[in-house]
Amino acid sequence: MLRVEDKYCCSEQELTLLQRRLEVVLAADTNQKSPLGYKVTSVYFDDYRDSKLGDNISGVSHRNKYRIRIYDDSFDTIKLEVKYKAYNRVAKLGRTITYEEMAQLLRGRKIPDSNPGPDNPVTLFNLAIEQDMLRPKVIVEYDRKAFIYPAGNVRITLDRNVRRSRDLEKFLEGNKGVYSPVPGTDRVLEVKYDSFLPDFVAGLLETGNLNQSSYSKYGMSRIMEG
Repeated sequence: MLRVEDKYCCSEQELTLLQRRLEVVLAADTNQKSPLGYKVTSVYFDDYRDSKLGDNISGVSHRNKYRIRIYDDSFDTIKLEVKYKAYNRVAKLGRTITYEEMAQLLRGRKIPDSNPGPDNPVTLFNLAIEQDMLRPKVIVEYDRKAFIYPAGNVRITLDRNVRRSRDLEKFLEGNKGVYSPVPGTDRVLEVKYDSFLPDFVAGLLETGNLNQSSYSKYGMSRIMEG
């Protein structure tokens, strides 16, 4: 199912205002183990042509991303994800993998696939590795506060301190690499929902100054890395 995903680049003042409103009315995402939120770290992949980056820069309406994601520097849960985007609607295929499988993928090697198919992200990763030389390109990290509301399957995330690194070996050693900031665009509001956004939630997000953006953490991080 394709979900709406709207993004807005914000100032810290705007994010603080929105957070104060949201935490009074909406429930915190159950992924959060701390009232401060949690850290998200993603390794993004691209092919030998850097076509994912090119699609992003060119504003191609239909595109996809390949990534591995962990939370709070823990390898207890490692997510392998392929994310599809059509304009401002997205769909995500994901499954958990082991540390050993992650290490193989980060070195450009395929991993065992017990259930091959078009909806299996392992199949899609293996195919892209074999046919397009899919390889890890950059690590993107940020601090996230997230809120949910059941009607409309709403999820609102407030991301701060977006930063990037290419230190893949240090990532495998426990995410101990050095990160550099993504200046100017390091605070992002994302609003995600299925078929509708309740009016009162939309009202909570009104500041009079938010403009929808096609901002991509991956794209900006790759551009900054050069």
